[in-house]
Amino acid sequence: MFYNNLPMREEDYFDYYWEDEFGGPAGGDGGISLYTLPPLAAVVISLLMGYFMIRFAQRQLIDFDASALAVAGAPAAEIQAQPAAPLEPPSAPPAIAAFFSPSVRYWEDRIVEWAAEWDVDPNLAATVMQIESCGHPDVVSSAGATGLFQVMPYHFAAGERATDPDTNAYRGLSYLTRSLEAHDGDVYKALAGYNAGIGGSQRGEANWPAETKRY
Repeated sequence: MFYNNLPMREEDYFDYYWEDEFGGPAGGDGGISLYTLPPLAAVVISLLMGYFMIRFAQRQLIDFDASALAVAGAPAAEIQAQPAAPLEPPSAPPAIAAFFSPSVRYWEDRIVEWAAEWDVDPNLAATVMQIESCGHPDVVSSAGATGLFQVMPYHFAAGERATDPDTNAYRGLSYLTRSLEAHDGDVYKALAGYNAGIGGSQRGEANWPAETKRY
């Protein structure tokens, strides 16, 4: 083999032939060399592998999302959004203060009803009950006052049962309301009027009986 009238080795001839056929140095246009093909092939293969790996990863993510949405084995297409659980409303505060005796707090719901009927504070009604009977409906004092609010007999109408809780509360809170009105809403003096009578409380604190002052 000769190239430019010089002997040519077989590997040189092969390089020359390749370069001449594919536009290398022998062709004069700087084309692809035999030695550039392996790196170029590696780049192309790497790009293809990267593309298929990305597609595979995307498919895996789609499959994972579908399986994560499954509920109790149901197909993902059948899953419906679950409504959020309603928030628990805050518990209502006690209608009357916690320091009243259990026997008074036993009547809590009824006290709220009675107080609302006469437009008085439930705690004020509970205070009168605590002092007068401590929540015992059948108590009768030595003076004849009866029931939860220790109402004197002359406050009841004919045929009314003095120890009936509703009747007793009606008469007792009726008188407490009158005492509040007589003292322009002054609770201190109204309580004195409940114990000593409205007329007695209006004579001035200096003239109140000792029991009323303690009351």
